[in-house]
Amino acid sequence: MDPLFMNIDEVNKLPSHQFIKIFGNIVEHYPAAAIDILKNRPFRDVGDISDAVNSYLDSFNEHDMTKIVQLYPDLAGKIADLDKLSPESTYEQISAGIFYISANSKRRLICMNKQYRAKFGFPYIICVLGKKNTSEILDDMESRLRNGNEEELYTAIDEVKKICRLRLLRLIKQ
Repeated sequence: MDPLFMNIDEVNKLPSHQFIKIFGNIVEHYPAAAIDILKNRPFRDVGDISDAVNSYLDSFNEHDMTKIVQLYPDLAGKIADLDKLSPESTYEQISAGIFYISANSKRRLICMNKQYRAKFGFPYIICVLGKKNTSEILDDMESRLRNGNEEELYTAIDEVKKICRLRLLRLIKQ
């Protein structure tokens, strides 16, 4: 069964180990999320699974939220350069054109990544799918660099939720 063509009934019938394997990277490098949301079966639809992921993330204290956001890669960072991104992150960054940005934009992005990480202690996270261009992402990063720590942590978690929803939509047909 190809997970990209599963319907919600097939998702609900998956053995636990297979569910965890397929959904283990809904939250980047954090299969514990899949283990937790598994308890919410049966799901009615993708929105139901997305709600389970959101509830799971909302249950975290700020320390645990920080651990989650630290699992995500920098945009156009070293991990991408070494071709070590997860398949999901690779798809997202390619789809958003991050792999094809100009040298100047890449330098600016790397510099802002460093500033962001130094200020907040985690990488800048944005749901890049649907962004029109790199300058929209850079403008958002510049704006978010003005946030306080707590506000930015919650903004980053909200972006993680958006990423999770889109990852779910790629796995389950509507």
